Amino acid sequence: MASQPQVPPPGPPHQDEEKAAHRHHTGSSSSSSLGITPTAPAPVICPSHTTPRRLTTKIDLHLVPFVIILYLMAFLDRVNIANARAFGLETDLGLSGTQFNTALTIFFVPYILFEIPSNILLKKISPRIWLSGCCIGFGFITMMQGLVQNYAGILTTRFLLGLFECGMFPGCFYLLGMWYRREEAQKRFSLFFSSTSLAGAFGGLLASGLGSMDYMRGYRGWRWIFLIEGAATVVIGAIFLFTFPGFVEEAKWLRDDERDYIKARLHADQGHSAAERSITLKDVGKVMSDYKVWLGGFMYFGIIVPAYSYAYFSPTIVQSYGYDKIQTQLHSVPPWAVAFVFAMVIATASDWLKHRFLFTVLPICISISGFAILLNVHDNLPVQYAALVLICMGMYSAMPIQVCWFNMNLGGHHRRAVGSAWQIGFGNIGGIIATYSFVGGDFRKGYIICVSFICLSALSCIIYAVSIMAENRKKANQTLPEGMTEQEKAELGDLNPDFKYML
Repeated sequence: MASQPQVPPPGPPHQDEEKAAHRHHTGSSSSSSLGITPTAPAPVICPSHTTPRRLTTKIDLHLVPFVIILYLMAFLDRVNIANARAFGLETDLGLSGTQFNTALTIFFVPYILFEIPSNILLKKISPRIWLSGCCIGFGFITMMQGLVQNYAGILTTRFLLGLFECGMFPGCFYLLGMWYRREEAQKRFSLFFSSTSLAGAFGGLLASGLGSMDYMRGYRGWRWIFLIEGAATVVIGAIFLFTFPGFVEEAKWLRDDERDYIKARLHADQGHSAAERSITLKDVGKVMSDYKVWLGGFMYFGIIVPAYSYAYFSPTIVQSYGYDKIQTQLHSVPPWAVAFVFAMVIATASDWLKHRFLFTVLPICISISGFAILLNVHDNLPVQYAALVLICMGMYSAMPIQVCWFNMNLGGHHRRAVGSAWQIGFGNIGGIIATYSFVGGDFRKGYIICVSFICLSALSCIIYAVSIMAENRKKANQTLPEGMTEQEKAELGDLNPDFKYML
């Protein structure tokens, strides 16, 4: 590989991270597990005025809070229809049969179709303008949900909501992946993803308060849920339009030497990103011809079915235990809160051990145990409620590990932009299945559907793990053709023999 950009300090280097960087470059035993090229020149040197830890903290403060708040609002606006249902949405709009389920389903049509185009536009326009604009859009549409009068109205607004939200999740994951090395990414990915758990917990508390505004100024409580939560999202989106961060190359809050250092250590970890070139249809075709990309889609697809089933129908399940409308919202909070804490514990352990596979399979097993309890226990409410906690904490801990694992094993801007959007887009087909998993109060059938798909996710994870181990063994005997330019190496991304996949 070509020599890395360096900023030579007048004083001694910062020991911990630079020694780690030197081990990456000299081919230590950790190199194969981290995916670092074993044949690179001198270690990447941190600027003398700061330290690697301080610079990473600076990145965290300028990036992570923004993506957490953005996705928290997106997920809250997406699933608050489940809270609104408990306050009479179906009755007021005259919905019957599977019409509510269809309203949930139509959200996923644009959400699936426009994931990849959204990430291409994000790279072309910039994260600040694209993601902030989408945030304003889905906040406004959420407010409009509070004003609909019939089935056609809720269908239209849910479709438009999916259109504006389609870029949030893959866009934020893509952005995070272009700032952090693989061994330090999982905590940030899980903290970002766990905003879904915070949204679930916060949404239940907020709905219990907003629902009590029933008939205030002539509006039902469920309308206030949409109106107030949507208005808050629009305000946040407008602020983000001026403050949201972009890629490393665009960060004005970094000094030039800091920017060079960050790009150099990312280069050492993932290879040259080729950020300067636009994504073409040919790039999309090359990425989609890789069988590992399809495996990444299937492992996310499998876990999305039970995850969205829980997000959309857990209030209905809790309400079936005999709680009133307010108590239903309050009892929906603890499982989400426990899921947030457990997800961060799993992410920290995964980063510490620099391993992903076991930390996605273990939470999946926990969720399966929760579904097993619900399938066999029908007369013990504390045990059934505890099973819901197991389901939520397992699924929402495994999902960020899966997405981070797959995304950070994609090298370069082009493969990561397309691959991340594909995984999320294809995976969200499972959301369509989830919306019809619990129809007519038949919870047992819904539980069986969820178990079946979560087993598919586990199987896909196993096949993916075996595949990347086989790829790493094959790469150990491969070399790059002589005379390849740095640009040609960048075009290979993770297909470069020097790139080793993280298990």
